Amino acid sequence: MIYHFDQEIDRRGAHSAKWGVVKLDGRFVPLDEAPQFSNGPRLLPMWVADMDFTCPQPVIDALTARVQHGIFGYSWPGASYRQAVIDWMQRRHGWTVQSDWIVPTPGVVPALNMLVRTFVAPGQRVIVQPPVYYPFFAAVANNGAELAHNPLRYAGGRYGVDLAGLEALASQPDVTMLILSSPHNPVGRVWTPDELRRLGEICLAHGVLVVADEIHGDLIYPGHRFTPYATLGNEFAENAVICTAPSKTFNLAGLATSNIIIPNPELRLRFERTLNSNGLHGVNTFGMVALEAAYQEGEEWLAQVLDYVAGNFRFLRDYLAEHLPQIDVIEPEGTYLVWLDCRRLGLDKAALERLMLTEARVFLDEGYIFGAEGEGFERINIACPRSILAEALQRIKAAVDGLPGVS
Repeated sequence: MIYHFDQEIDRRGAHSAKWGVVKLDGRFVPLDEAPQFSNGPRLLPMWVADMDFTCPQPVIDALTARVQHGIFGYSWPGASYRQAVIDWMQRRHGWTVQSDWIVPTPGVVPALNMLVRTFVAPGQRVIVQPPVYYPFFAAVANNGAELAHNPLRYAGGRYGVDLAGLEALASQPDVTMLILSSPHNPVGRVWTPDELRRLGEICLAHGVLVVADEIHGDLIYPGHRFTPYATLGNEFAENAVICTAPSKTFNLAGLATSNIIIPNPELRLRFERTLNSNGLHGVNTFGMVALEAAYQEGEEWLAQVLDYVAGNFRFLRDYLAEHLPQIDVIEPEGTYLVWLDCRRLGLDKAALERLMLTEARVFLDEGYIFGAEGEGFERINIACPRSILAEALQRIKAAVDGLPGVS
């Protein structure tokens, strides 16, 4: 079937975090408690990784049928659930996953917290590669561990891994884990097999466990190919934990369903013990149904979404080049998130945030929340109808035009 992603769907009043809250003074508040946004143009939220598109029709149909069943007791991820995951990974990525490797969890972020708790002793350090998805920082801090920063290298509008810096960190005895964002959020890199292998060899040489967050692995632009970390070879897979979910791929985040894939049985058993000790077991009934339907029948929808998002990126890139040349675009290879370099506007991080949120009334993820390396950048979610993207860009242009010294 043909999906119509140009249609705007009013999500207000539907308990949407994306459309129902705003971040003020460092905390999230309901929009109706933020009087400065009660009047005038609507606030355009383009921050959290949440699409403004309806899910695949087979998912909607499967969930509707499950609701009609009328009983919502405890659920169990049985053979059909696991087979859906196995088939998807094999068909989309050429990765052969065994059923017992799959450990369901209620989301990747909770899993990251549990993984740090399982494999990192208090006071030990975890490597992160900023600017990077900010819940990585919290997962480490929440569980008594320390951060070890291996900032990405940025040159010529492209990011890469600082391998020499990684080697220096990994060789230190108190460093025991690396959390890898692959594809990278927010800079949009899809790491090549060679980049992943060189990173993995360093971690193997120094006994550093690789936790690969691959939640955006299905969202890849033409001309690029995603490589699951575990497909590099058995020795890499045995020293890795792979975090996956259908949530970003099919816009199912609210159903709190993810799958942590752990080929190494010893690592898997330790992680399962941590989950059990925290009462985390079973799956969300609707998440399980949605995953099966999405992985079995959602590829037609996904192909159309990827095409539409690629069109949105071209629109954004061309608009900024013509109307806002002061903002540089880091071209994404994956994800529906775009990293914008706004440093040539000459604003500090507080002034840049005011410009976007207060003047333009566009709610973005501020670059500084991804680490100090992100100061002066903004992350924008382009998985929305093009009319919303166009309105947001026009507002940003008007706000920038109002800056002193900008003509």
